[in-house]
Amino acid sequence: MAHSLNFEKESVKTSERVKCVDLHSSKPWILAAVYSGDVCIWNYHSQKIEKSFKVTESPVRSAKFIERENWIVVGADDGLLRVYNCDTMEMIKEIEAHTDYIRCLAVHPTLPYMLSASDDKLIKLWDWEKGWICSRVFEGHGHYVMQAAFHPKALNTFASASLDGTIKIWNMDSGSLDFTLDAHSKGINCICCAV
Repeated sequence: MAHSLNFEKESVKTSERVKCVDLHSSKPWILAAVYSGDVCIWNYHSQKIEKSFKVTESPVRSAKFIERENWIVVGADDGLLRVYNCDTMEMIKEIEAHTDYIRCLAVHPTLPYMLSASDDKLIKLWDWEKGWICSRVFEGHGHYVMQAAFHPKALNTFASASLDGTIKIWNMDSGSLDFTLDAHSKGINCICCAV
């Protein structure tokens, strides 16, 4: 039996490469991190850009909503994390986070924590309730860390994927590596922790 796909809406805009998207859970917004150094918020109901601004001259590879704080956090190739107010787009904080490209950001589902993963082979845990201090650094990958993801139920656990072909499972509280899966002979770009 043949299957067909019906699109109700399609958003099209010519741009440079989009490196990351994030969906807002209560507003019709799609956050897009763009290689040109811009960040855009698309309204998928109106099919228009609600907000757009230049973050840096470097590529922006990751951007996330932190909805409970009404923030957007952006990670770029210049190694900086930037926190913006969602309404005003005013920068709240700029942090020298990594010595190389920031590939991924992951927001904890309940705690005031965010992970950043980088080409410097490090994963850092940030606590925004304590002024965005780096409360822990996770080392152990042999190549760029492409992505990290919090486990949705085991709230002190996260996974990471690297171009060294490994997936690592970490204990956030102790900072220890629980185990490593030598998953592939080539790099892994993406990981997701599902319920």
